[in-house]
Order: sequence, then structure tokens, then C-alpha cells
Amino acid sequence: MASKRKNARGGKIHAQPGRKSAPALPAQEVKQPVSSLPASYTAFLEDLKARIRAAQVKAALSVNRELIALYWHVGKSIVERQRMEGWGKSVVERLARDLQAEFPGVEGFSQSNISRMRAFYLAWTDEVRNSAQPVPEMDGENLPQAVGEIPWGHNLQLLSKLNDPIRRLWYAQKIIEHGWSRAVLVHQIESGLHEREGKAVTNFDRKSANRYRIPIRGQVVDLSRAHRKFIGNQDDPRT
Repeated sequence: MASKRKNARGGKIHAQPGRKSAPALPAQEVKQPVSSLPASYTAFLEDLKARIRAAQVKAALSVNRELIALYWHVGKSIVERQRMEGWGKSVVERLARDLQAEFPGVEGFSQSNISRMRAFYLAWTDEVRNSAQPVPEMDGENLPQAVGEIPWGHNLQLLSKLNDPIRRLWYAQKIIEHGWSRAVLVHQIESGLHEREGKAVTNFDRKSANRYRIPIRGQVVDLSRAHRKFIGNQDDPRT
């Protein structure tokens, strides 16, 4: 029932039904002025940002190394089974199906990509041992360090566009040194940079870097592939 009150003359004023008092406004958040922050706050914030970025870089590099090491192991294991037990194409096809069933959505274990892992292993073992010119960084048994630090998509470009292990390793080292994207790598290979080795390498398209790529000691790890894929689509030759 609506309440009643008296006016100044003693008469009664009837409250109007249906009218509600205005709701109270929420308390405004009081922001602390920058000037009132501790003197050491800015330096503390910058140090924390640097540590977070360093952790992100280490995580990205670790993911990439583990991924390449895994692909190397898969390729090696398949080659060894083929040589010891005569595994054929049908066994590799079955292996791909079983791995995809166990890890649904992880397209890195498709038949085509498993075949690339096998080729990757052979490229740095048999092809190195058959090379006429020995190189200290390559023993034909172990994966060269530089190759293990570059993304899978870069490695696929080295395999598809170069037949000489020495040139492949040279370009792998340049990827780390200059932080090339795959597009820049392809351009440098097709323009014959190795043949122009004595010339300075300065004109790189660094603006093409997308928000997923992080420079690591000059290297670029493509997080859109390395993190969304163990993750993502390795059937894409651009990977």
C-alpha cells in the first residue's frame, strides 16, 4: 500500500502508485593517480614485461625443437623398419590412420606428412653420406643443429627446392641468422643467393611478419603452426 505524508498545511499528499525511487548509482572505481604509484613501479613493470616475453620466446623455441625432433624420430623409425622388415606403402598408410585415430584433429600425422618425415630423415643421413664434399657440421647420422632450430615449413622448402645437403645447411644457417620467413627463404633460393654468397644480405621483408611469429636469436618461429598444431595442418606445404 502506498504510504501517505502531510504537506506544510497539514493536508495529506497521496503517493502516486507505480512510481519508484531512482536506483542508487554504483560507486565509481577510484583510479590511483600515476603520480601516487611507487617510484620503482615503472622499472618493475618493464622488468616483468621483459621476463614474460623471454618466457614466451623460450616456450616457442622449445616447441619447435621438440616438434622437429619428433618428426626426425618418426622418419628414422620408418626407414629402419622398412630396411629391417620390408615395410611397404600400405603399412605407412595404416600407421597414419592409426595415429590420426589416436590423436584426432592433429593433421601432422597424415600419410603425406609422415612421408615427408621419412624424406627429412633420409635427406640428412643417406644424402649426406653420398655427398662428394664432406662438411664438419654434417656426419650423416645426426640432424645438424641449425636444421633442428628452424620451423618445419622452412625445412620442407629446403627439401623441395634444394638437392645438395651443403646448400640446404647453408640456407638453414641463414634462416637463423636473418630471421627469414618462408616467403623470403623461397625468394633467396630462387634468386640464387648461395651463388652470390659474397654480397651483403640486407633487403628482407620483415614487414610481412604476422602476429604469431616471434624472433628468436634472429630466428622466426611461426607460432600459428608450432602452437596450433601438434597441433595443426602439416599437409599444407606452406607450413
